[in-house]
Amino acid sequence: MIIVTPVIQLDENELQFQFKLASGPGGQNVNKVATAAELRFDAAHSPALPDDVRARLLTLAGSRMNKDGELLITARRFRSQERNRQDAIDRLVVLIQKAAEIPKPRLKLKPSRAAKQQRVAEKRRVGEKKQTRRPAGSSGDYD
Repeated sequence: MIIVTPVIQLDENELQFQFKLASGPGGQNVNKVATAAELRFDAAHSPALPDDVRARLLTLAGSRMNKDGELLITARRFRSQERNRQDAIDRLVVLIQKAAEIPKPRLKLKPSRAAKQQRVAEKRRVGEKKQTRRPAGSSGDYD
């Protein structure tokens, strides 16, 4: 069991791994050993995820989620298969933890009376500054 939050625990059987050749450092090892880990997690049908967390996860995952509701995470930072596997699991846990956080509702606020007065006073100051830049005797009309 992978503990994500006190409420959410993932069964390791829900995670599917596939290992592929990775680019980057590693010398000859990179050409011989499939070290990049590709993690697939069926978020849309996972019994471990509550519905609200699942909905937020679909939004957070973005392009990492396919149309079937599978989350795809590719880890290739490390040279060993096991470290990349653990990195993919860690990234999945962090993503689910973010989705588990309930976003604070936005409070609609109106500007205070003082803020409105400041805005109008600033507009007036800018207008007066522009008035002083005009040539003497011009009314602002261009003939």
